[in-house]
Amino acid sequence: MIRQVEIAGRFRVGAGNPPVFIAGPCVLESEGLAMAVAAVLAALFSRLGVPLIFKGSFDKANRSSRRSFRGPGQEKGLRILRDVKRKFQVPVTTDVHDPRQAAAAAEVVDLLQVPALLCRQTDLLVAAGETGLPVNLKKGQFMSPWEMGNAVEKVTSTGNSAVLVTERGTTFGYNNLVVDFRGLPAIREGICPVIFDATHSVQLPGGAGTASSGERRFVAPLARAAVAVGVDGVFLEVHPDPDRALSDGPNSLPLDDVEPLLRTLLAIRVAAESGAAAKGEGT
Repeated sequence: MIRQVEIAGRFRVGAGNPPVFIAGPCVLESEGLAMAVAAVLAALFSRLGVPLIFKGSFDKANRSSRRSFRGPGQEKGLRILRDVKRKFQVPVTTDVHDPRQAAAAAEVVDLLQVPALLCRQTDLLVAAGETGLPVNLKKGQFMSPWEMGNAVEKVTSTGNSAVLVTERGTTFGYNNLVVDFRGLPAIREGICPVIFDATHSVQLPGGAGTASSGERRFVAPLARAAVAVGVDGVFLEVHPDPDRALSDGPNSLPLDDVEPLLRTLLAIRVAAESGAAAKGEGT
């Protein structure tokens, strides 16, 4: 059982620590976009004293269509993330799809992310663990919460016990996902710290034919519910103009909506902790 994970020597995730937020655009569309989003997020989270990890993908290898935009590629994408990290002094994360990408990404990022569809790929999980960096495993849409214990064990078999699991919804029929909120405490209390992905949880996989669709209006309600249930962090894909985003626009949160949602989630967290303390429970 993993109780907490340290990120870049700056803060810890889990074990009653303040919630961390992993936020940024789905894909690194351009250096300008990444810098613009990072500037807003870094200033906001610094002002509110909330831990932030900036997220951006350099390659979306699991897009619905071959014609879909995948990203700037490993070399340029990691350079953009390095620049964001240096300029705004925030930890950064990206996803890796191939064991060969893990070591290169680990030279730049502070947290390695394994995509949900690859969460059982042993070679990838072991390669990520061998970097020594914290690893965030997105729970497969086809996986039960408790099955993620096996995925976590693949990482910890390398001697790396810094592992997080992110819940992002479960396949429900065709082109749909649902969230079973019982899974959040199941992961948190039995495996490792848990993050809730509020934006991918409202995705409609393949719902647009050659791309995924989504129901953005449900991002805030699901995020509020997850924080009330008890999570160690929240994952949000954000974009200045989601309707023009090159990936995951329908389920991305508008950048202007981040602050009001963040303030609401922090208030819910305080209320939930106060209620737990009054009952003599842990958080």
